[in-house]
Amino acid sequence: MSLSLDALLSRLATVKLPKPGGRLELEPLAGSADALAIAQLASRGRMLVVITANPLDAQRLQDEIAWVAPGLRAHLLPDWETLPYDSFSPHQDLISERLSTLYAISRGETDIVLVPASTALYRMAPPGYLAAYTFFLKQGERLDVEQFKAQMALAGYAHVTQVVSPGEFSVRGGLVDLFPMGSPLPFRIDLFDDEVESIKTFDPDTQRTVYPTKEIRLLPAREFPLDDKGRTRFRSRFRETFEGDPTRASIYKDVSNGIAPAGIEYYLPLFFDETATLLDYLPAETPVLLHRDVPAAIAEFWKDTRSRHDLLKGDRSRPVLAPEQLFLTDEAFFIALKNLPRLAIGAEVGAKAGAEPAAASTDALALPPPEVAVERKATDPLHKLKAFLDGFDGRVLLLSDSPGRRETMAEFFAEYDVRPEATADFGAFLDSDARLALGVAPLARGFVLPAARLAVLTETELYAATARSRVRRDARKAATMEGWLRDLSELKIGDPVVHVSHGIGRYLGLLHMNLGEGDTEFLHLEYNGGDKLYVPVSQLHVITRYAGADPDAIDLHRLGSGQWEKAKKKAAMQVRDTAAELLALYAQRAARPGHRFDFKQHDLEAFAEAFGFETTPDQQAAIDAVVADMKSGRPMDRLVCGDVGFGKTEVALRAAFIAVADGKQVVVLCPTTLLAEQHYQTFADRFADWPIKLAELSRFKSAKEQAEALQLLAEGKVDIIIGTHRLLQKDVIFKRLGLVIIDEEHRFGVRQKEALKQLRSEVDILTLTATPIPRTLGLAMEGLREFSVIATAPQKRLAIKTFVQPSSRGLIREAVLREFKRGGQVYFLHNEVDTIDNMKDDLEELLPEARIVVGHGQLPERELERVMRDFTQQRANLLLCTTIIETGINIPTANTIIINRADRFGLAQLHQLRGRVGRSHHQAYAYLLTQPGAKPSAQAQKRLEAIAMMEDLGSGFYLAMHDLEIRGAGEVLGENQSGEIQQVGFSLYTEMLKRAVKDLQAGKEPDLSQPLEVVSEINLHTPALLPTDYCPDVQERLTLYKRLANCEMEEDLRALQEELIDRFGELPAQTAALIETHRLRMLVKDYGVHKLDASDAQISVQFAKDAPIDPVKVIFLIQKDRSTKMAGPEKLVRRASLPNLKERVKAVKDLLEAVKA
Repeated sequence: MSLSLDALLSRLATVKLPKPGGRLELEPLAGSADALAIAQLASRGRMLVVITANPLDAQRLQDEIAWVAPGLRAHLLPDWETLPYDSFSPHQDLISERLSTLYAISRGETDIVLVPASTALYRMAPPGYLAAYTFFLKQGERLDVEQFKAQMALAGYAHVTQVVSPGEFSVRGGLVDLFPMGSPLPFRIDLFDDEVESIKTFDPDTQRTVYPTKEIRLLPAREFPLDDKGRTRFRSRFRETFEGDPTRASIYKDVSNGIAPAGIEYYLPLFFDETATLLDYLPAETPVLLHRDVPAAIAEFWKDTRSRHDLLKGDRSRPVLAPEQLFLTDEAFFIALKNLPRLAIGAEVGAKAGAEPAAASTDALALPPPEVAVERKATDPLHKLKAFLDGFDGRVLLLSDSPGRRETMAEFFAEYDVRPEATADFGAFLDSDARLALGVAPLARGFVLPAARLAVLTETELYAATARSRVRRDARKAATMEGWLRDLSELKIGDPVVHVSHGIGRYLGLLHMNLGEGDTEFLHLEYNGGDKLYVPVSQLHVITRYAGADPDAIDLHRLGSGQWEKAKKKAAMQVRDTAAELLALYAQRAARPGHRFDFKQHDLEAFAEAFGFETTPDQQAAIDAVVADMKSGRPMDRLVCGDVGFGKTEVALRAAFIAVADGKQVVVLCPTTLLAEQHYQTFADRFADWPIKLAELSRFKSAKEQAEALQLLAEGKVDIIIGTHRLLQKDVIFKRLGLVIIDEEHRFGVRQKEALKQLRSEVDILTLTATPIPRTLGLAMEGLREFSVIATAPQKRLAIKTFVQPSSRGLIREAVLREFKRGGQVYFLHNEVDTIDNMKDDLEELLPEARIVVGHGQLPERELERVMRDFTQQRANLLLCTTIIETGINIPTANTIIINRADRFGLAQLHQLRGRVGRSHHQAYAYLLTQPGAKPSAQAQKRLEAIAMMEDLGSGFYLAMHDLEIRGAGEVLGENQSGEIQQVGFSLYTEMLKRAVKDLQAGKEPDLSQPLEVVSEINLHTPALLPTDYCPDVQERLTLYKRLANCEMEEDLRALQEELIDRFGELPAQTAALIETHRLRMLVKDYGVHKLDASDAQISVQFAKDAPIDPVKVIFLIQKDRSTKMAGPEKLVRRASLPNLKERVKAVKDLLEAVKA
């Protein structure tokens, strides 16, 4: 491999590495050729350290070198990504990667080390620390669990119930789960007594095992020791360093108690007698390469750090170390480098403004690529590329980002007679003699090597106009729908639940009781008047979560009072009417053929290419579903529910494209002018390369512009129109409407939706929302509308850190500066137009460095538009605004939102507002500030707690469910936004409706006395539960019980059984009984069995009135078989001795088979 690299850069290959203390300036390079040069230097058998001025370059070089020279081991030392003196700790994954890189360097197990300049200045733990705290675990070794726990605690690992991120472990009986630092996957260790029997890796998301392995390397969980020695040293050094009483500092107290407080990393030197720097880890005389302008990057870092130190040094409760103790000064850094061989890669060729690439220095090793961009509008889009190929006397390699793009490009090129050969990787291309080849690579930019007569062109040059990002897909699982609804995992003690036969009660926890047949676990429910009901965990299919009104104000039912039967009856009546209406609507829509959209797949792909990101699995599923709906002949009515920033707009864009490509008009409806404006921009950008006319109807447009747009629309000259409610008025006439897209559907009222329904029956409709209103959610759950959920976050999205705190000037200043330091922007929400200007003066005084703009709904349109544009284009970095930003403003660089008087907002509103940040892979922060000294109302307090709890991404849906509980669900088709649902709770209502629709479709009259499926009660007279020592976490047990109860098919049950064995070990007898109970439940469902009781002496089965049983068979059976007889009109009893479980289950099956109609 190095052979060909030497040949490519022949002038570089002959250059000797400089002597220690010497310095060599490499000849200028262009594009991604620096990766080639670095790979060539590193392949000479010595470790090479590359210090990059720009942290992004370090990441890029790591990806590129892996492709250019797959044989080289490159390690990246990532930055902590926190500010100096920050009160946050870095992400575990970053620390994990850092430790694994340092370990590899100290063992000499790497060829290239890539370090951003600012990271190289940090002082770190001495190499001896890693060596002392790293240990190995091998298969077959003895492992003393108690000692192991102590050792893990010493190394800083956290003991948790379920392992999800590096630096955690959990011990459950004979299973130890462990996520070592520096490992991509966690491990599950199976112990036999105290011997390590097997070690397997497992997937932290599903908790299922992946593949076995022989040994584990355990790095410490932190970059500093928290054992007794480390703590003692920290305490004495702390007292020497800072004057005053150390016990006033919370950091000192926390460390003394063995807790690592957030931001402890910036006290690292206090844990060691002396710290090391990166250079101390390197073998002697390691060559160091400075990439681009490193001194400037270091100077910039020091300027920032000093200003932060000045800002924070006065705080006694959190004293800070002098910057010189934490970081190398630029002087010290360059003195340390002085004795090492140094290389440098300067500025790029042709990077100087206005320099012609051809006129740039001809002595360069690599020249920038020529202008070869594809022009989609030209008759021959590839004319520039062809001209270059004809004029270049060498070989050319074209590169795409992914295999899918490679196929698309190959087809596209072939259409215009450019036929590159396919090539596997760089090595294969160098060995072949193809003049023009096409491959897949992560190179960011192309280059030309004049000496080797070779040109490499990437998508960046070919598709210069479109934004592309370089992320790889991951095969995450798409989220399932019904799991969400019937899920009890969110259930807290005191929440209301619905029991099918007894109505609404309150959940008081799980408890164990022995009823003479062994210990069983029960759900403890309380009803009106303090009545108690215990439901065995094997019967959880009779329990659903109650959603439909405020859980605190709810009336519990009385047991045995008939009140529940009445409520059920009433709901059933209404369900029948609703079901009939629905079916009518359905029939009407199914009978009226919609439009079958017809389009070229190639065009859609070309359009999709302009999307700058990879789609997530859920998003792709939603897009595929929409495309399939549009191709089918039925009118589409799909609700896409996805959290803020999860890419719903992309789904809409692709649907709009299909409609327009087939000559239909598209309407995009938005609730606010701002959102309309933003969608208009998004659509205009994406449709810029296509001959498509867009128009916008909103307050931002003058009356004349609006009139003109409407006329063009009626004449059919506008393809896509975007606007607010204005589009629903009578004077809006469409010539050939094909698709309606409704964004943020929850902001439209019932009446407006009725107006849309008039268009419904033949037009395709696509609805997007993050927090569906209860009623819409209702429609979708009932299966009235097709439904797609996007619940996986795009890659690298971190959950938003949310703080609820009383407002203070210091807090605001720190929050804003943290964001500015990483070049970001801040939203400051102040929801009172009258006092917003006073607030602006306050902020200007507090933050002289901020460029503040003010936006609110009472500004004149042009002014508001200007403010928004300033903020979007980063001319301003702090937007002081009202809730006008609530919907759909999307600025990836704004990652901090501060909400003043947050206790005055509703839940969905807080969620929407918080969703304005965190739209990139940076950690986003939301500060919900309350009035200092005043206590928010109980409900506000609850809302703030809910939102702070729901930190994970994709929680919009859960919040909507919470909202359903706080506000109640409406009637589905009636005018009322709330109705019978409150009486029976949401999930039950939907069950009833499904059942009624089924009956009506089958031409039966729904049975109002029996509105629900027959629920069988099954008793096997043996404990059926998950024992506490098998699955210790209560919430986890509850979730698993409910998941078992939700299984409808044999294979679901089997999959769940495999998962249990996989996660917790061999099934105990009680758990096996639990699974058998559910197996029987599925079996007897078709027989109309009310009650099934199988003990070791007899089986008794009670049937429902209209059970599908053949009376003749029953009589015949009783005559023939002495041990079987009737006990009452609907009960069959058979005596038999069945001591073990398997026999009992089989006997039940036989009995039912014998009498089946």
